[in-house]
This record gives sequence, structure tokens and C-alpha cells, in this order.
Amino acid sequence: MPFDVNAQIYPWQQQVWDTLTGRFPKLGHGLLFYGKKGCGKEAFAQYFLAWVLCANRDVNNVPCGECGSCLWLKSDTHPNYVYISTDEDNKKQNAKIKIEKIRDLLPFVQQTVDGWRVIVIEPAEALNIASANALLKTLEEPGDRVVIILLAAHYLKLPATIRSRLQHFALDRISVAQADSYLSEHLPDHDATQKQLLMNLSNQMPLQAMQLAETEWLNKRQEFLTDWQKLVTQKNMPMAIATKWNKALSFGDFAQMFEYLLSDLICVKLNQQVKNSDLDLSGLSEQYTLEFLFTVYSDLQQAKQYIEQNVQSNLVLDQLCIKLMNI
Repeated sequence: MPFDVNAQIYPWQQQVWDTLTGRFPKLGHGLLFYGKKGCGKEAFAQYFLAWVLCANRDVNNVPCGECGSCLWLKSDTHPNYVYISTDEDNKKQNAKIKIEKIRDLLPFVQQTVDGWRVIVIEPAEALNIASANALLKTLEEPGDRVVIILLAAHYLKLPATIRSRLQHFALDRISVAQADSYLSEHLPDHDATQKQLLMNLSNQMPLQAMQLAETEWLNKRQEFLTDWQKLVTQKNMPMAIATKWNKALSFGDFAQMFEYLLSDLICVKLNQQVKNSDLDLSGLSEQYTLEFLFTVYSDLQQAKQYIEQNVQSNLVLDQLCIKLMNI
């Protein structure tokens, strides 16, 4: 991950920032920053590591952006910063961080250098058993002035042995007022109903909501529902409808839209609150059993893997539309 010069602290993270910088360097060397997708944990982690490495951090309690260390980070050549993730060519859904990458940290952790050293591991859930065990040794016997930051969306997926050696900081504790204020500032042309819909769809995470506001599929949900209803009631033209949506949206966008709608149909069946609060899903939900909807959900996850293996998206959508029609 090249260093992001736009790294920052969001309003809902100020308290964690004050705690971290106030207690530094008596923090312990293993930190876990966790929170739902769209809470800004990545930007926060980068801002914090820039602060730890900055030569002038004590002046205003922020990274200065101008010292040698800050300039190294901006040019992505900092000798005291290591970033570990899954391989670039292996960004598939369940890619793992290999043990070799953790073993390669040993010389970096054990060397004696001036200043602090920072390691960021993201996503921490991608550590497999072997790489997690290798990391344990590093966490138990780190060198002097080393900070190891793990970033996770689902921290309970980390082995308990790793979790117990880290200090945990939640970065997604966002009040309704903070979220509303942030969206009002950044999406001034959206009314309260639109903002509420975006927050529903984004797990109440404002940064995710802003990304969703830009998506093509958001304004096509009703049109797709109408086509879906046609499939069920008229029982014809599945290929034509599949072709239409294969052209209208990329498979990634289509899958995201469909997954939201499918999850809401399941919620209607279970008498739970739906996220697409502006759509009427009651008619469509009556056409399917709960069991069938779960099967379609499972098929969709399988379809995503097929697309990763370069199966053509039109074939995947053809199969999906035929399945939705044949109830």
C-alpha cells in the first residue's frame, strides 16, 4: 500500500487518536485497529504511522508533512516502514498472507536503527495458521522501538493467541449526529431520505455511504426489480433480461445490487428491517420460499468465484435469471 498523502483522522476517531498519542510511547508494540468497512481505519492507521515516524510530531501532535521521514513516506521509500498484505496477483476473496512474508520481518525487527520502525499488516484476517504463529514470535520478542499495527474488519476472525497480545482500538464507533454532519457536509445535494437510504445500505458507515452515492446501480434497483417481477410472473425471456443487465452494469456492480435486494427479500421473510427502505419487496418475497432464497444467495457467492476464474459474466447471469424464473 503506497502511503496515502490524504491520510487523516475522521471526527469519530478523535478520541482514539488522543488516547494513542497521549500514551505513546508507553503503548505496547502490538496494536489492533478494527472496524467495519467504510469507517476510515486505513486512513487513520496511515496518519498514525506518519505521526510515529515524524521528526516533528510533538509540535502540533500531527505529522508535519515536511521532515525527511514524512517526505520518505510520501515518496514510498521509507526504510523504517513495512507494509504486508496478500499478494497483488492474489487478491481473490480468500487470499492469505503467506508465512514467508512474516518470516522476512525478522531482520527488520531485530536490526538496530535510529528512530521508530512501523509494520502494518492488512487485512489481519488474511493471516493463515502458519503466518499467525510466525507473527506470534515477533509479537513476543520485538526489537526496540517497533510498532506493529494490524488492521481488521472482523477482529474475532483473528486467532485468540494473536488478539491477546494486542491492544484493541475500535475505529467505527460513529454516532448518528457525527454521521449526519459528515454526510451533510460531503453530500449537500442529498435530502434526509436519500442520506438515510445510503446509511442503511452502508452498514451506517459514512465513508461507505459516500462511495455508494457514486455507484451506477443505485438508481437502477427499481428497474431491475420490475424485470425480476416479470421473470416470475410471465415466465419467459430470461436470456433477454440477462443480456440487458450484462450490458447495463459490470458484474461487480450487478452482484452488489443483487446481493442487497436478495438479503432484503430474506429479511422480509424473517420479519426483519430491510435496507432498501424506498422499495416495495413484499410482492416478490411471496413468490419464493426462504430455503430457495438462501440457495440463490449461495449460488451468487459461487458465481463471484467463477467470474474470478474468468467465466463469462453473461453465462453466469443467464443461469441466474433461469433459476429466478423457475420457482
